[in-house]
Amino acid sequence: MVAVILNADSFSMGNTLRAIIAFIPSDDCQKYLLGDLEEMPIDRMVDLSSRQLRRFPLHVCSFRELVKLYLSDNNLHQLPPELEQLQNLQILALDFNNFKALPLVVCTLKQLCILYLGNNKLCDLPQELSLLQNLKTLWLESNCLSHLPEVVCELSLLKTLHAGSNALHTLPAGLRCLQELRSIWLSGNLLADFPPVLLHMPFLEVIDVDRNAIRSFPSLAHLPGLKLVIYDHNPCRNAPKVAKGVRRVGRWAEETPEPRKRSELGREEETDGKEPPLPPDKQPQPC
Repeated sequence: MVAVILNADSFSMGNTLRAIIAFIPSDDCQKYLLGDLEEMPIDRMVDLSSRQLRRFPLHVCSFRELVKLYLSDNNLHQLPPELEQLQNLQILALDFNNFKALPLVVCTLKQLCILYLGNNKLCDLPQELSLLQNLKTLWLESNCLSHLPEVVCELSLLKTLHAGSNALHTLPAGLRCLQELRSIWLSGNLLADFPPVLLHMPFLEVIDVDRNAIRSFPSLAHLPGLKLVIYDHNPCRNAPKVAKGVRRVGRWAEETPEPRKRSELGREEETDGKEPPLPPDKQPQPC
């Protein structure tokens, strides 16, 4: 038990020390934060997550063959132009930082397939993002987006879009151009209506609109590719109709019966649960 407490205290002290050293721009202090990172790793991956970094270590840009770069959970708010040298980069994680705008240098990394931008302070995305035509997964959750930027509709190979926990009211009609999009995650937004554009995207497999303000759902039975729809925590009056084999997660899903039609409930109330009266020609005649 004592060892566990000591380890926990050491971990806490280590984080505090990193946070203090992060303010000191000397090379020695930066080496302490980065650890033993003098040559490019054999696996062509650099993980600098949770290092309390306030500026990007420039010597990482010399690793020209780098494929994966993780900078999550730091204090970064900008990136140097030298990052453009990493033209083989396929995965870039910038989530849990302090970016108020996406650094344009990111848009020069044309081999990117996965881009993590969640948990920042982004209010928009630059038009230059359209240069990332190999992008297949984009994480935008937990930012300050009041609208989904139109430039997202130009990412023709996008397969997965995470845009939950923002302040989205609608989705752009141009989203239907993304014929490769298979899953869209929109939980925790401000959608008052089910986004109409999603009704015209037959290749979607997963739709997540959990924790919004949707009161009524249209039928989704015409979407042939749909496999899962998540609609829980909405003030809805009905469950979305889906084709056979599609899983629903939410009120009145497979686990519980859907509410009956108002006309059926009305008939039941009129008879108080008793058998309805027989028509005159079927009633027993007196002897």
